[in-house]
Amino acid sequence: MSMSDIVVKGNEPLLKADSSITLKEKIGYGFGDFASQLLFAAAMTFLSYFYTDVIGISAGIIGTLMLIARVLDAFVDVGIGALVDKTKTRHGKARPWLLWMSGPFAMSGVLLFTVPGGNMTVTIVYVYVTYLLMNFIYSGINVPYGVLNSMMTQDAYQRSLLNIFRMTLATIGALLINYFTLPLVKSFGGGQKGWIFAFILFGLLGTFFFLVTFFSTKETVTPSVVQKPIPFRRAFGALMRNKYWKLILGFAVVYFINNAMGSGMNIYYARYVLKDADLVGLLGLSLLAPSLLGYALLSPVVKRIGKRNSSIIGSLLLILGSLVIAYGPESLTIVCLGLVIKALGHAAILGTFFAMLADTIEYGEWKTGMRTEGLVYSAGSFGTKAGGGFGAALIGWGLAMGGYVGGQATISASALSSIHFMFIYAPIILAVLQIVLLAFYNLDKLFPGIVKELQFVKTAK
Repeated sequence: MSMSDIVVKGNEPLLKADSSITLKEKIGYGFGDFASQLLFAAAMTFLSYFYTDVIGISAGIIGTLMLIARVLDAFVDVGIGALVDKTKTRHGKARPWLLWMSGPFAMSGVLLFTVPGGNMTVTIVYVYVTYLLMNFIYSGINVPYGVLNSMMTQDAYQRSLLNIFRMTLATIGALLINYFTLPLVKSFGGGQKGWIFAFILFGLLGTFFFLVTFFSTKETVTPSVVQKPIPFRRAFGALMRNKYWKLILGFAVVYFINNAMGSGMNIYYARYVLKDADLVGLLGLSLLAPSLLGYALLSPVVKRIGKRNSSIIGSLLLILGSLVIAYGPESLTIVCLGLVIKALGHAAILGTFFAMLADTIEYGEWKTGMRTEGLVYSAGSFGTKAGGGFGAALIGWGLAMGGYVGGQATISASALSSIHFMFIYAPIILAVLQIVLLAFYNLDKLFPGIVKELQFVKTAK
C-alpha cells in the first residue's frame, strides 16, 4: 500500500474509504459462495436424506460418516492454509486456487450420488470415500476463497460489505437449492438417476460462478513487514496466541452445528411432522428468503453497533424463532413464522462472522508480528465444517437413537420425538452457547487502533 492510500489525521494514518473495492468486485466475490451453495449446501441439505431414504443406509452409519469426515478434514484444512500462505503467482495467493479447484469440486459433487447398488458393504465404502473426497476438495477451494476477503482490503467496514454480498448471494443460491432440487430431481426421472443429473447441472453452474469470482476480483493487501515464508510450527504457535481467533473458532463450531441441524432437519420435519415432504421447499424458503431482507438492513446496523453485537442479536432471534415454533409445532403457518424470525437471526450472524474472522488476522499480526491469512482461514474453515459435520452427525445419531428407519410411511413415537427435539429445542441450547462465547469477543473496539499501528509500521519502511 502506498502513501496515497493513507489519509493523515494529526499523527495517525487512517485508511481512507476503500474506493478500490468496486461494486463489480463485491458482486464477483459474492458469486464464490453462490457457487459453493450449489454443491456443498445442496449436499448438506439433502445428502443424509438421499443416503437413508433413497439408498437405504442406516441413519447411524451416516451420522458417523459425517463426523469422521470433519475430523479428517481438520488436517486437510490446515495443510491447505499453509499451502495458500506459500502460494506466489501472478494472480496472487488465494485467487489461483479458485481456478485450479472449481472443476474437481464439481466432479466430486456428482460422485456423491453415483452410489453403486448391490452389496451394502461396497456401497458404504463408496459413500465414505466419495464423501471424504468431496470434503477434501472443498477445503482446497473454500479456504482460499475465505482468505480472499482479507487480501482485498484491510478496511473493517469494507470487509463487512464484502461479507454481506457474499452471504446475500450464498442465500440466493441456497434458496434455489432448497426450492428447486426436489422438483429438478423429479423432472430428471426421479430416483438415483434424477439426483445424478441434478448434481451434474449444479456442478457445471458452480464451476462457472467460481470462475466469475476469479476474473472479477484482485488481491491488494500486503503484510506490514515484508516476511519470508513462516515455518508451519512458528505460524501455528502464533495462531495459538491469538485469543480472538480461538473465540471465533469456538463460536464457529457451535453456530454451524446449529445451522447444519436447522437445514438438515427440514426434510424430516416436513415429511413426518407436517405430513408432506414437498413442503421442504416452503420451509427452506421461509428460512432463507427473509435473510435477503436481513442482509439489506445489516450494513447500517453493523456500522452503528458493531459486528459482535449484531451477531448477539442474531443469536437472540434464533432463540425467539424456535420458541415461536414450539408454540405450534404442527401448524405450517406458525412454523414458517418461526423460521422467518430465525432467518433474520442467521442473516445477522452470517453477515458478520467471516468479517470477524478476517479481523483476527490483523490482531494476530499486531500481537506476533506474523501475518498468516491462509492458516487463520484454514482453521476458521475447520470450525465451520467441523460444526456442520457435528450437526449432520447429530441428526444421524439422534434419528438412530429414536429408532428411525428411512423410507417408511409412518415412524415410531420416539423417532418423532427426536425430530421435534432436533428441530426446535437443540437450536435454543446452541444459540445460548453462541451468546456466551460472543460475550468475550471485544475486538470490534480494538481493531481501528490495531490497523493504525500496523499502518505506521508499513509506512515507516
